[in-house]
Amino acid sequence: MSGGTINDNTEQSVLLEQLEKDLAFTRVYVPDDYAERRIYNPALNRPGLQLVGFFQRFDNTRLQYLGVVEIMYLKTLPSEERYKCIAELFKRNIPGLLICNGMEVYNECLDCAIKYKIPLLHTDRDTSQVAAEMIYRLNSYLAPQITIHGVLVDVYGEGVLLLGESGVGKSETAIELVKRGHMLVADDAVEIKRVSKTRLIGSAPELIRHYIELRGIGVIDVMSLFGMGAVADYTSIDLVIKLVAWHEGAQYDRLGAETKYVELLGVDSPSYSIPVAPGRNLAVIVEVAAMNNKQKKMGFNAGSILVDSVDAHLSGNGAKRSG
Repeated sequence: MSGGTINDNTEQSVLLEQLEKDLAFTRVYVPDDYAERRIYNPALNRPGLQLVGFFQRFDNTRLQYLGVVEIMYLKTLPSEERYKCIAELFKRNIPGLLICNGMEVYNECLDCAIKYKIPLLHTDRDTSQVAAEMIYRLNSYLAPQITIHGVLVDVYGEGVLLLGESGVGKSETAIELVKRGHMLVADDAVEIKRVSKTRLIGSAPELIRHYIELRGIGVIDVMSLFGMGAVADYTSIDLVIKLVAWHEGAQYDRLGAETKYVELLGVDSPSYSIPVAPGRNLAVIVEVAAMNNKQKKMGFNAGSILVDSVDAHLSGNGAKRSG
């Protein structure tokens, strides 16, 4: 295992059919190639202005949805005008159209969907509610993602990503943490998604989820061996720890007053480099690092406080000597 990138896939997409299944939409019409239809844009559009003919800066890559107001407006139009309004929207090759609130699906809408081969879906759920859930799910599906070599554990609620060269002891540290009551998220390959500008979520590829490899023993199923409380499907990445081989004479951080960071997918995460040497209990060190990181997020930095106290003490002694 190394800390390198296995796969960098920042251009994500999701099948429209997957979103339909997750949110239990009803199919009104789907074209023959529906199973291959993908969404690449996490944003949605409620095409009120487009129904009255305003298409400047219209983004046709967004999934479209109609609520009560739009359907009631269409109801006021004669059939021919209603068809024209809907056709102008559909001819722009949108990914699909969802009609919310259990509102009526007009024949003109169905005719246009068939003519332009646009998926037409329906739901009884409230417009705002279903839009919020679609945005949440699309942001999750389409988040920039990379897969890296490493181990991810949840320690006291802090997601700790362990990086380092093959054989340095990442998996052994993880299994010791599991024995101490913490949770394994991923071993060997960690899938990382940026779900917001400041937040990363890590998980394991489904094929190797809950498994860990220990040299000399082989692959073990952590959930079967230690129970459901020993694993988690995902966690945020709050701290990155690089395990490095101990070198005599090398300089290591002794105070930790200044927080160092490592960049993943454009997000800076706090980082420590921990030297590995015989006799060092890495699991305990990782526990302390996780608690210390949580404390720093609460505004308490022991290293900075000690440095400030020493500086104040030295300044005071200097003033006394000058006097």
